[in-house]
Amino acid sequence: MTAGTSTSTDTSTDEVLHRLENGVSWITLNRPAAMNAVTWDQREQIMALLAAASADPAVRAVVVTATGKGFCAGADLRGSPAQSGERVVGDVARMIRQGAQRFITAVIDCEKPVIAAVNGTAAGIGAHLAFACDLVLAADSAKFIEVFVRRGLVPDGAGAYLLPRLVGPQRAKELMFFGDAVPAAEALRLGLVNRVVPDGELAGLAREWAERLAQGPTRALALTKALVNASLDGDRGTALAAEATAQELNMSTADANEGVASFVERRTPKYRGL
Repeated sequence: MTAGTSTSTDTSTDEVLHRLENGVSWITLNRPAAMNAVTWDQREQIMALLAAASADPAVRAVVVTATGKGFCAGADLRGSPAQSGERVVGDVARMIRQGAQRFITAVIDCEKPVIAAVNGTAAGIGAHLAFACDLVLAADSAKFIEVFVRRGLVPDGAGAYLLPRLVGPQRAKELMFFGDAVPAAEALRLGLVNRVVPDGELAGLAREWAERLAQGPTRALALTKALVNASLDGDRGTALAAEATAQELNMSTADANEGVASFVERRTPKYRGL
């Protein structure tokens, strides 16, 4: 399957809708009555779909969105693996590593560009799910809430890693210390989202951006994503070495050769994601 075709494949379950269309993997949380609070099973399904997107040449971009009025109201612990016996030191840390952290890391490490189309409230790990995506589109009605402090909890799901990199440490602390709801327009001003549109235009813009990405040089985008993500954690020398390696790898791809050839021949490139 290649971008630009109208072929569609549906592999939905009741709580996670999924289809592959025009090179785009659409992942949709589908528990609107619960404001799409995400269960353990849903997280496992979404991680599997992201892993499949990385490995499948037919997938050129990913969109994560939801049905109803909520994007994701946080974690729904019902359905989590039952704890056997009395809790001991290490149990909570292990649960976080295997649950929330794996979930968010799966988004960050996906080898295809991931767009969040935030259709409503994104709270707790729901906010971090959006912030972990490469691009964030938000409906006018969307809002983002670092809800953990309201419950006397420490942020999980990589929140204290993601937020300072998006808005700086002082602003991140303000959001996490107070837990106030951040409307979409304010999220745009802070740099938490890329675009805000009227509710009825969100799906169309997500489709437009995703299909544009799906027509791009997929391996070059994957390497660019990895370079940008790694640059926030390392020093200049490490970043420049990674850049040189990425250039070496990318120049062996068919899309890089096509890009150069199209420039020389003064024509529009036709990328195949290879």
